[in-house]
Amino acid sequence: MSAPIAEAAARLRGAETARRPCKPVRDLIGPHDVDAAYAVQEAATERRLAAGARLVGRKIGLTAVAVQKQLGVDQPDYGMLFADMEVPDGACAPPGRLLQPRAEAEIAFVLGRDLDRAAMTVADVVRAVDCALCAIEIVDSRIENWDIGIADTVADNASSGLYVLGRRPTRITDLDLALCGMVARKNGEIASLGVGAACLGHPLNAALWLANAMARVGRPLKAGDVVLSGALGPMVPVADGDIFSIEIQGLGRASVSFPRRAT
Repeated sequence: MSAPIAEAAARLRGAETARRPCKPVRDLIGPHDVDAAYAVQEAATERRLAAGARLVGRKIGLTAVAVQKQLGVDQPDYGMLFADMEVPDGACAPPGRLLQPRAEAEIAFVLGRDLDRAAMTVADVVRAVDCALCAIEIVDSRIENWDIGIADTVADNASSGLYVLGRRPTRITDLDLALCGMVARKNGEIASLGVGAACLGHPLNAALWLANAMARVGRPLKAGDVVLSGALGPMVPVADGDIFSIEIQGLGRASVSFPRRAT
């Protein structure tokens, strides 16, 4: 591991440990060096696995073309999902775990088969998906004030935080994943609207991109993995005491609350 990659990984780890956001890491690895950023992410992944964490899936980010243009890229990015990142539907996010949370509605896939071949197709993904669920991704950033470019967010595990899965597993043959509508509410008020097609035109497109990307880097998706396929609408800032809930057509509802700080 090169010195800049090690230093970037240490900076992000320090922010997580101290519960205090750090400055961006692009000064260490370059603002557009995505390969170096993934090397930082991989270093953090290996550290967590060595400490006993269990990898349970992946998340896909930057599935909106407008956000890709904002960060100067032409494809999504990915991050790792670990077992301790899941929050039960309707529960409260762990106190002190998040720094600068935002929430968004997504469609999650649970795989029933491995996706570990070269040059996979949508048909491969369709065969591999066991079910779909509505999901909340609670994105977070270890970088102060969300001052991120593409290298920063990739290095920071694609700005991942926590996630919530709904409780209505549904076969994807029973859904129109492109046209299913989404409504997200914060404290009962509509905060975000969207549709499945907002995710790279179709959530299965995002899942296919991820499957091929993970096979190339030697961490292929496996049966049982959870895939958060990308946001269906704008992310919503959340704060202490907020309740964030979503409803996705055909997939039901999910919600999460955020703890109030002790006074």
